[in-house]
Amino acid sequence: MKKTFLLFLIVTLYSFSTAEETIIISGKIINTENKTIRIKGELLDKEIKLKSDGSFSENLKLEFEGIYTIETTKNSIPMYLSKDYKLEIYADDVNLNATLKFTGKGYIENQYLAKKQLINSATPDDRLYKLNEKEFLKRLHEIKTSVNNLYLKTKFTDVGFKEKEARSIYYLEQKHILFYKKYHYYYAQLDSFKVSETYPKFDEGIDMDNNSNFLFSNHYQDIVMQKFYENVKADEDSPMISTKNAIPQIKALKSQSIKNRLIENLSYDVNIQNKSYDEVYQEFLSITNNPILKEKLTANYNTANALRPGNVAPGFNYENQKGGKTSLEDLKGKYVYIDLWATWCGPCREQIPFLQKVEEQYKGKNIEFVSISIDAINDQPKWSKFVVEKQLGGIQLLAENEWESKIIKDYSVRGVPTFILIDPNGNIVSAYAPKPSDPKLIELLNSLKI
Repeated sequence: MKKTFLLFLIVTLYSFSTAEETIIISGKIINTENKTIRIKGELLDKEIKLKSDGSFSENLKLEFEGIYTIETTKNSIPMYLSKDYKLEIYADDVNLNATLKFTGKGYIENQYLAKKQLINSATPDDRLYKLNEKEFLKRLHEIKTSVNNLYLKTKFTDVGFKEKEARSIYYLEQKHILFYKKYHYYYAQLDSFKVSETYPKFDEGIDMDNNSNFLFSNHYQDIVMQKFYENVKADEDSPMISTKNAIPQIKALKSQSIKNRLIENLSYDVNIQNKSYDEVYQEFLSITNNPILKEKLTANYNTANALRPGNVAPGFNYENQKGGKTSLEDLKGKYVYIDLWATWCGPCREQIPFLQKVEEQYKGKNIEFVSISIDAINDQPKWSKFVVEKQLGGIQLLAENEWESKIIKDYSVRGVPTFILIDPNGNIVSAYAPKPSDPKLIELLNSLKI
């Protein structure tokens, strides 16, 4: 039986005038798994640690009126916060949607958002976009009608909220019209897909650079992000969005909030794998005004610098499939070619025959081939069986915590397979080495006279 816990959340929000507008959030959350909640929104990402009895009190600077969230390990509660609101929230995290209740000034608007979320979550996107076109349009009409009816019968006290929400309902419909056309083939597992000639046209007249709409409507945010990426070219040798091509378009935007979100989404490109990461980092710093994002970018930048060729390689010490543990220190004196992979990863498995050929070619030479799996610890038997059945060579290790493993973080890995080459002194040759199927790997190994 799954462990359950009660979240009895009483959050009091009120503002007062000082040199800065501040909202005090206090409450009591009992039986939480990690004794924390998180408040997130524009220019705000605050983790709040609960006391032993679950109580907390926190002063938050509210930069903008708009949509924020309170997050637990299991749920995310949408909130609309204004500087003059005085709001109380009650919820049970085991059955949050059914128990969520707001009182105080602003409760009407927030109770509306909770009910709206219930309507939307009744048909998750993966189910909605899987429907055939006729069924999809019928369900979309039902969703919009239900939300409209809720909107019309709600007696809002915040005029600004009411006006913005009317637009947000329209963006809800337009988002689904746009996304279904693009993603039905994926969710329905079709090789290709085209909508019919009678399929509704997406409204290309929507202003994609409106800061107020972006702060208020998650549906508008989804549309803006999707349309922006459509207009950014990929690099010639990659299907991924090119950050270099995106930067001029980000700079051209008027909305600072949209600029910040795009930079946050592209922050992964401040990475040793990107030869221009230094330039990207400097550009992003000059564009964003978000101190939290600047810290994240700087952390990525420092990690990239630490992974430059010649620097000491971050170590590891992991379970060996043959028994015991193997560390990087154990392999000192030899070159080490690391393959970060997983049994569930198709591209990883595709590289196995090529890796086996390279291993055979360099058998007996001054190099060790180390494969480190990020399979879940619970899947250790499955991983071990795969290693034996596929007759994998080299040293086979299992990392400690999947994507949260130390080696993944130390090398700023964004996807697997990833390959790393370390020299006999334990220094980095390449934190993003060629894959086994790439002839450049043999060229690199030969150049080192291995």
